[in-house]
Amino acid sequence: MTPRQIELVRSSFAQVEPIADVAATIFYGRLFTLDPALRALFPADLTAQRKNLMQTLTVVVRGLDRLDVIGPAVEALGERHGGYGVKTEDFETVGCALLDTLAEALGDVFTPETRAAWTAAYGLLAGVMQSAAAQAAGSAAARTAIAAA
Repeated sequence: MTPRQIELVRSSFAQVEPIADVAATIFYGRLFTLDPALRALFPADLTAQRKNLMQTLTVVVRGLDRLDVIGPAVEALGERHGGYGVKTEDFETVGCALLDTLAEALGDVFTPETRAAWTAAYGLLAGVMQSAAAQAAGSAAARTAIAAA
């Protein structure tokens, strides 16, 4: 990501932080509208989940210029999501829900340039998460095969 993209993500997220719970509520509503089957992956009460989402976004947004520092945490997040049953195509749905949420929460501030910056940030992080989830799944499959042999 370019320094300009990082600045756009950070400055726009700073405007979302004061309405974090509202934004998280919008996000999950949009996510489950886009793919109702994803609802089964979450607890009935989303209060803690909404808080976790916004805390994770805060860490990631602040660390966009230090991927070497946040990379292991993003990888661990990807491994956990793989264990929850998240599929590769679910990452696209989450990305759409995130962009839709930002567009709704930010209004005119969510310019095409800001959308492109968020798309780049999400693409980068989702790629790391997907890679980690795939590696974890491969390792688990290998352990299962060895144990069965």
